[in-house]
Amino acid sequence: MWQAFAYYATLLIESVVGVFGIRLYEEPKHAVIDRIGDRVEIRSYGPRLAAAAEVATTGAAGRREAFQLLFTYIAGANTTAGAAGARIAMTTPVQVRPMRVAMTTPVQAAEKAGAVQMQFFLPMEYTLESVPKPTDPRVRIVSVPEETIAALTFSGSGSDVADRQWELLATLAASKWKVTGAPYNLNYDAPFTIPFLRRNEAAVTVRAAD
Repeated sequence: MWQAFAYYATLLIESVVGVFGIRLYEEPKHAVIDRIGDRVEIRSYGPRLAAAAEVATTGAAGRREAFQLLFTYIAGANTTAGAAGARIAMTTPVQVRPMRVAMTTPVQAAEKAGAVQMQFFLPMEYTLESVPKPTDPRVRIVSVPEETIAALTFSGSGSDVADRQWELLATLAASKWKVTGAPYNLNYDAPFTIPFLRRNEAAVTVRAAD
């Protein structure tokens, strides 16, 4: 009981200070290996673990559904070493990708456009062996390999993320970095954070051009 109280009290404190753009969450370790102008960073990330949820819903409704699945997982909808209900610290950023997913039934498979994948990166203390296992089959643990990404940072509500993604791609087109994936967004703050204090990023995986 006291562990649960402490967990939610910590989340409450983090949420209150988060209104003002103060971030107390752990972030994945990375190295900045290049910069393009004053807004785009090229970062190298090592391997890490994430909890991922994919929902066949688009837009804000899809993001809310995926977030709720993942938050329920870190809040205790999991098992580890025969025990249930481990509580996992929140981290940033939250990664959101619009995507195409295969929707299957026992007798057929069809591709459906317009889904959302969301990932919570997990604290570095966890390994594949020690990480709590989701009890909801819609949540899965994924190993994210080392990768190099380009990230364009911007503030505001994030409603203009598509424009910022195009800006990022245009910036990269004139650089030595080659895009190797589809752009996505990284969110570092809660929706109730004052908009001009929010940190959002348009991101995409890249490699150095030959």
